[in-house]
Parts: sequence; structure tokens; C-alpha cells
Amino acid sequence: MDVRVLEKPLPKPSAEDYVSARLLEALVEGWLAVRFLKEGLVRNAAGKVFQAWRALLAALLRLELDKLKSLAKTEEERRWLESTAVPRVPTSRMTALSQMLEEVGHAKIALGTALAFNLHDYQYHGPDPDMAWSKYRTREEAAKDMVLLLRELAERVKALRGRVKWSGELEESLKELMRELAT
Repeated sequence: MDVRVLEKPLPKPSAEDYVSARLLEALVEGWLAVRFLKEGLVRNAAGKVFQAWRALLAALLRLELDKLKSLAKTEEERRWLESTAVPRVPTSRMTALSQMLEEVGHAKIALGTALAFNLHDYQYHGPDPDMAWSKYRTREEAAKDMVLLLRELAERVKALRGRVKWSGELEESLKELMRELAT
């Protein structure tokens, strides 16, 4: 897998290939997470899983922007969705944005986001036998949730095949992540 894709500038959110670029980012970050897990770099892997999920959210937010804007109560909220939510996916608003995505048909995406936040905490605090700072007592517990969330991410990307500009690079990245998750 060519991880240099992460170094390329993203297309503008208004561009047709923005969603595809963000999905590719999600898959590459997910692939890197699995590689880190295999090398025993569990906390680093947690960060990659979080980034992968965030990139997926960015893609979904752009894909569903018109529907999301119709949910917004004010013009200011609609502008914020377009100018900030889609290109930046602020960590502080990921839960609310996931809930909005649920409202427009992305069932249980908020559960994935909650799991991503647990892994984000693990990235910073590591295993915590007392569970005061992290939801994971051991690195093995965290690793299992990383694999679960990456499988969910891959399934969600696969389900978007007919809705987005799908490239050979996107297809190959999806297959590569799924292969890595299977081993």
C-alpha cells in the first residue's frame, strides 16, 4: 500500500473527489494501524485507528452535507457544517456530528465514534489496570477493539462503492486493509 497518499494535499471539500480522498485516507490510516499492531506499537495504532475513523466521518459528512444542512436549525449552523465540520471534523464535535449522521441514515455510527474516543484515550494513557484514565486494562483489550472498529470502517467504506467516485486505488486499499485484518 502506498502510504504517501497521506502526504498529498486533500482536494477542496467542494471537489468531486473529496469524499474518495477521505475514504482512501481512512483505509491507509487503518492499514498503518494494523501494521503498528503487528509490530507491538499498540498506542501508536490507537492513534491511527482514531485518525482513520475521523477521516471516514469527514467523507460521510461531505457525502451527506445537503441532508445535514436540512437538519440544521440556523443559517449559521449550515455554514459551520460546510466551512468547519466537513474539512476539519473537530474532535470536540465528533459525537454530535455522528449523531447527526445517524439521523440521516448512518445507523450506529455514533457507537463507532464512542469506541474511537475510547481508543483515543488509550493512545494517551495506555493500559490502565485501575481504569481511571483509559477504558482498557491491557493492551490486548485495546487491540481487540481496534480490530473491531477497523472491520466496521472497512464495511462502511465497502458499502459506499455505488455512491462515490470509486477508483482502483480505493479498491486496492480496501482489499489490502481487509487482508491485513484477516491475518
